[in-house]
Amino acid sequence: MLTSKQKKYLRKLSHDIQPIFQIGKGGINSNMVVQISEALEKRELIKISILQNSMEDPKGAAEEIAEDTGAEVVQVIGGTIILYRESDEHKEINLP
Repeated sequence: MLTSKQKKYLRKLSHDIQPIFQIGKGGINSNMVVQISEALEKRELIKISILQNSMEDPKGAAEEIAEDTGAEVVQVIGGTIILYRESDEHKEINLP
């Protein structure tokens, strides 16, 4: 569980990151969850954008993806989700 101080730090780090996944009208599928999990292992901090034609609720989608990947939801703002999961092999982010 991330503290508010850690979430603030991660939000600051994520400011310049571009979304690497998009959720469209197809929604969230198992293949996407696997790819997101692999990206979290390599990057630790990622952004996901939810397109306007998607039927997914951003907060619900964030919780679903976080639960499926073992990640923490840092922030959901508009159609953008920020997720964090500490990497086992590629640890770069040191939380305060």
